[in-house]
Amino acid sequence: MYDIFSVRDFKFPKGFEWGSATAAHQIEGMNCNSDYWYDEQARLKINPDAEVSGMACNHYNMVEDDVNLISALGHQVYRMSIEWARIEPIEGQFSREATEHYIRELQLLKSKGIKVFVTLVHFTLPQWFKELGWVGKMENLKYFERYLRYIVPLIKDYVDYWNVFNEFNLHDNVERKLNFVRYHAHGYHIIKEYSKAPVSTSHALVLKYPYRKFDKADNLMAEYKDYTDNEFFFHAMRTGELVHPFTNGGFYPEIKDTVDYWSINTYVRDMIDARKSDLKGDRYNNKKIDLINYKFYLDEIYPEGMLHNLTRLIDKPVIISENGCSCDDDRWRIIYLTLFLSSLEEAIKCGIDVRGYLYWSTMDNYEWYSFKPRFGLVEVDFETFKRTPRPSAHFYKEIIENNGFSQEILRKYLKELPTIGI
Repeated sequence: MYDIFSVRDFKFPKGFEWGSATAAHQIEGMNCNSDYWYDEQARLKINPDAEVSGMACNHYNMVEDDVNLISALGHQVYRMSIEWARIEPIEGQFSREATEHYIRELQLLKSKGIKVFVTLVHFTLPQWFKELGWVGKMENLKYFERYLRYIVPLIKDYVDYWNVFNEFNLHDNVERKLNFVRYHAHGYHIIKEYSKAPVSTSHALVLKYPYRKFDKADNLMAEYKDYTDNEFFFHAMRTGELVHPFTNGGFYPEIKDTVDYWSINTYVRDMIDARKSDLKGDRYNNKKIDLINYKFYLDEIYPEGMLHNLTRLIDKPVIISENGCSCDDDRWRIIYLTLFLSSLEEAIKCGIDVRGYLYWSTMDNYEWYSFKPRFGLVEVDFETFKRTPRPSAHFYKEIIENNGFSQEILRKYLKELPTIGI
C-alpha cells in the first residue's frame, strides 16, 4: 500500500478546470421510454429481487437543489447527459416538456457560473430506436441525425464541451463498435454546424497489463486487447481509417480529426493472461482490495495507470471525464483522489496537455444494475433522496480552491490509514 502521508504537495496549471460527472439514467429516475428501462423491467419479471433504476436519485425533480449543491461544493464544470428517450419518446415526436426541462437545468448551471459538459448519448437510447436495430444498421443514422438537429440548436448557447457518446469502445460487437465511430463522426459535424465549443466522445481507456510482464504470449494478447478496445479508435480519429481484426477496413475521410480533445474515462487496468480462454487475469494478490461489500470491478487502486494511459495522448488536449472510487469507507475516496491526482500531475509533467478533471460521480447513483456501488462525493439516501456531502466532497472542494494537493489539506480529513476486514 502507498504511504499517503508521504505524497508531496503539487499544483495544477493555471486555468485547470475541476468538476464532477453524472449520467441521466443513473440519477434522474423514471426514464421509462429508454431501452435500459425496458431491459430492467424484463429482468424484474425473471427475478423479483432484481434492482432496477426506479426513481434513481430523483434528480429529475430535484434539479435546482442539485445545482445549488454542485455550486456549493465548488465545482467549476459539471458533466451531465441529455436523455434522448425523454426528448423523443416516440419516433418522430419530440417532447416540449423534456426539452424545456433540460434547457432549464442548463440555465441553472450557467447562472451559477458552472461550465457545462453535455453528453448526448450516455449508453441509453429510446426503446423505439433500439427496436429498429440502433447503430447496428447504418441506415438508422438518419434518426440519430434528426435528434441532434433538434436538440443541439436549442442548447448550444449553454454548452462548453460536447460528448457525442460515452464509452462505445468497449462494445463486444465489432460491427456496432465501428458503426459507432461513424455515427460519432456524423454527430461531430452536425454539432460543428451550430456550436464552436469543443467536441469529443468519452473513451473508456483501460490499461491492458500483461499478467507476466516479460511473457511474450501475455504481451501479445495485451497488445491485441489494447488495439481492439483503444487503439482502433485513436487510429480512426487520427487517420480516418477504420481497421479492426477480422473485419474489412476502410478509409472514411469524414472521420478524421472528429475529436477536438481526448475525453478520457479511466479507472483500473485489465490483467491479461494468455493462459485463460477469456484472457482475464487475476489481480495480483498483494494489490487486490475490496473497497465495497459488492462484487464489482473496482477492486484495485493503481494510480500509475493514469500516467501510463495518458502518455499516449500527446497530440491533443485531454480532459478526464470520469475517474472515481466506489467504497463503503469514504476515507478510501480521499486516498484514491490523492493518488490519482498525483499521477495526473505526473502526466502533465510528461507533456500531456490535461485541461480538466471530472470526478465520477457527483452523487451516489444507480450503477446500471445495482444501488450498492457507492461512487458519490455526496451520499444519497435512496428512500428519502436526502443528499449528504461526504468528507471527501469537502476535501475535493479544498483541492479545487488550492488548484492542487497539500498535506495540510489531506491531514484535515484523514488522520490514519484505513484498513479492511479487521
